[in-house]
Amino acid sequence: MITVLLADDHIMVRDGLRYILEAAGDIQIIGLASNGKEAVAQALANCPNIAVIDISMPLMDGIEAAKQILAMCPHTRVITLSMYHTEEYVQRAITAGAFGFVLKDAAGTELVEAIHSLHAGKQYFSPQVAKYSS
Repeated sequence: MITVLLADDHIMVRDGLRYILEAAGDIQIIGLASNGKEAVAQALANCPNIAVIDISMPLMDGIEAAKQILAMCPHTRVITLSMYHTEEYVQRAITAGAFGFVLKDAAGTELVEAIHSLHAGKQYFSPQVAKYSS
């Protein structure tokens, strides 16, 4: 079972992603957070295999949350979620230690694929931003 922390400041997005991920059958949501500070606290309590973190969140953005999570849980792999598909956002995520970047307008199956890729030790970037990941 792949353990996942899910952090997004929009409850409808969190609930929808949770439903999609749990339907995959091999993913267990072990923490939910509505802001960066909650994401860091949840990660510290659980050290999930994967942390799926929205870049734009209140109290602490996803980039800073990713840095702190990876400092405390070095085996956790971070996938950032964003509606922005610019090189700047992708590079900021990579610099923070993210192994994946999924656009929010992607199909839910793409996030499942990204989680499986990171769990297998690979990186995953949505096709629209993959050119910025190297």
